[in-house]
Amino acid sequence: MPRYILLHETSSTNSYLSRMASILPSGTVIYTNSQTSGRGQRGNSWEAEPGKNLTFSMLVKQPAVVPSKQFRISEAVSLAVVEWLSQYSDGFSVKWPNDIYYNDKKICGILIEHVLCGNAIVHTIVGVGINVNQQHFLSDAPNPVSLIHVTGHEIPLEPALHEVCERIETALDFSKADDAAFATLHERYVKSMYRNDGQLHGFELPSGERFHAMIADVAESGMLKLRHEDGSEHEYAFKEVAYLI
Repeated sequence: MPRYILLHETSSTNSYLSRMASILPSGTVIYTNSQTSGRGQRGNSWEAEPGKNLTFSMLVKQPAVVPSKQFRISEAVSLAVVEWLSQYSDGFSVKWPNDIYYNDKKICGILIEHVLCGNAIVHTIVGVGINVNQQHFLSDAPNPVSLIHVTGHEIPLEPALHEVCERIETALDFSKADDAAFATLHERYVKSMYRNDGQLHGFELPSGERFHAMIADVAESGMLKLRHEDGSEHEYAFKEVAYLI
């Protein structure tokens, strides 16, 4: 079971846990009522109104996943979160690599950081921010949404934290399974992906070039496999392609 430590306020739960990782046991969850400088993918910030959302980080020491297969951790965590959210409504999906969307709006950001030594992961910090009861957003984030907008009522934060963390812990245990067993988790991850509906959707390259393709799969490396209109398949790394929304 996770061990929970509440901080009244901190700049970033990931940064705090990174500083304390050597003296805390695996499974420790740092959560806060007020995160003043939350970090997201691509160096973005994460807006969270104090006392309204879930902002937490989980420490995983020596995960039984080799660095070349580290994307398994991302799959497990994002799938756990989207399946937890799906108890409230349909319409939740994993926007590759690990944002969580409700229809075309972002409800959750996930930041996973690894410390490596040789061919092993020393520890992993799983940072999660879920918009729960925040109704108004002040930043220039283009498409935020909260669970309260979906359900129409507030969600008690403490029980929600325990529920989602227990799901993450269970999913992480499954990510350590052998290749055949992990394939079932991967299949669920791919099925849960944003716009994985067998239809063509718009994407954009860093050059500004736009094209239409459908999701084919996600490689073990974490690269996104897209099937283009001409039937050809190409793989894209993070930041090499973006959804057009």
